[in-house]
Amino acid sequence: MKVINRFYYLFFIAITISSFLACNKKNIASNNGPLPAQTLMNVAYGNDPLQKMDVYLPAGRDTLHTKVSILIHGGVWTSGDKTDFDTAIQTLQSSLPNFALCNINYRLAAIQGSNLWPAQLSDINSAFQFLQQQQSRYAINTNQPAVFGASAGAQLALILGYTHTDKFKAVIELSGPTDLAALYYYAPNPLYLSLLSVFLNGTPATSMPAYISISPLYLANTNKLPPTIIFHGTADDAVPISQSDS
Repeated sequence: MKVINRFYYLFFIAITISSFLACNKKNIASNNGPLPAQTLMNVAYGNDPLQKMDVYLPAGRDTLHTKVSILIHGGVWTSGDKTDFDTAIQTLQSSLPNFALCNINYRLAAIQGSNLWPAQLSDINSAFQFLQQQQSRYAINTNQPAVFGASAGAQLALILGYTHTDKFKAVIELSGPTDLAALYYYAPNPLYLSLLSVFLNGTPATSMPAYISISPLYLANTNKLPPTIIFHGTADDAVPISQSDS
């Protein structure tokens, strides 16, 4: 799954999110006046070097009105970095001026067999829990955040939102895989077969429970899911459009 980091895509998505997540933009000043904007780079939410996030806090924030948007990069769960979204941060800040943006890294799987699934799911859950714990310190409201992901990060965003159905306001996903067994059999790149076999400890024929556990499609069976919006190009040569049509 190639990393998608096109400015115009993310600009459009930012505008969409701002409408999708309509919220009260009023801020309450602290006793010492409005809080200034603050950027916190490489904040550790775990002990692994990849368990880091960048946190962009808006000016005038408070724990009631300042919502949170979590960003999850792509890269076939084996590559990519939170810096993939760096060029979009300013656009997102302009479009979502009352949102704290949390751009997270997670442990990457290796073909040699380290950091296999569900390490990535564990990490994004830990990152979310860390943000909840920092609510007062950061002066943000972590109740019902939005989560956005691209490619493999979109799959993680869907899993996060769909396993915490009462905690997320919305899921925004760009070209994410939703049915990993189907991706294994119909992937446009034959390299996915060996990668998925290692990542999920077998093929769909031998490890179907693992393929189901990583597939958001199998969680999309309730009316209680957070609102979800999907962006997917019809000519995508990494993740077939059929993954979003499911």
